[in-house]
Amino acid sequence: MNQLSAQRFGIVAIGRNEGERLQRCLRSLPRDAPMVYVDSGSTDGSDLWARDFGAELVRLDLATPFTAARARNAGFQRIIELMPNVRFVQFIDGDCELLPDWPAAAFDFFEQNDDVAAVFGRRRERYPDHSVYNQLCDWEWDGPPGEARACGGDVMLRTAAMQAVGGYRDNLIAGEEPELCVRLRAAGWRIFRLPVEMSLHDAAMTRFSQWWQRARRSGYAFAEGAHLHGAPPERHWVWESRRAWLWGVWLPLLCLVAGLVAAPWGFASFLVYPAQLLRQAVRGGGDLRERITKSFFQLVGRFAEAAGQIQFWRDRLLGRAATLIEYK
Repeated sequence: MNQLSAQRFGIVAIGRNEGERLQRCLRSLPRDAPMVYVDSGSTDGSDLWARDFGAELVRLDLATPFTAARARNAGFQRIIELMPNVRFVQFIDGDCELLPDWPAAAFDFFEQNDDVAAVFGRRRERYPDHSVYNQLCDWEWDGPPGEARACGGDVMLRTAAMQAVGGYRDNLIAGEEPELCVRLRAAGWRIFRLPVEMSLHDAAMTRFSQWWQRARRSGYAFAEGAHLHGAPPERHWVWESRRAWLWGVWLPLLCLVAGLVAAPWGFASFLVYPAQLLRQAVRGGGDLRERITKSFFQLVGRFAEAAGQIQFWRDRLLGRAATLIEYK
């Protein structure tokens, strides 16, 4: 890790009311790399603990609506102030732990690829067996290594690339990482997923309502991403948005109309949903339990995503500022 420090490597962690999760997060970070913790109005003493632990503390002014994007930008700016020549910045969420072999692997890849802006590895759920919702997160984060179109919240970024595109978009309440990657790729940079274990995440999801909120937030992000970058050639999240409208809004309405017009047989049109579940289960990867579980929640998730889509367009038509959709 001394090599990393010599090469100007810094860390930005963000969080709010993470409690023990934040303590695990900061303890997992290399102590010889400067770290900034950005707090967004914690009331559980997380901010004071982080300061006493040795992190540079930045408290966001909550007079401006909080977003994770804004927190990451604030942390990045503070790292630049502390280390004007910093070359790479590791971002990590306060409910995650960084694994010890990750920074060196990321740094080595950067050194061999000057056109790479961002690298990330395998994020795993800390307690996948605690709930089906945690397990879904673990499956969601499993992807093939290689060049990628987007990253998540845990990522190492090249400082020059981050500065070139102006950082994260402050006002996005979700999906700020893929949106940043759209602009990075448009500027000629590349993003890579490495075949390396990167971090542990504690989703702490034990209730269906939490999972629903998270899926609704994804729907909102899909809508906003498509609005910002949906034009060709990028077509950012256009299909994801159309998919939510199709399965979460238009098909249910058509099936309902068919049922009312041609009752009772018309209601058989709703069988399109179990048929879709079966189709996805057959095509999916993993064992039978994994395929059925994924298929069920993907299908139910379309309704939550549709709710997020509707919320985005309602906010836009009424001129409302976006508000956070939190699941914990």
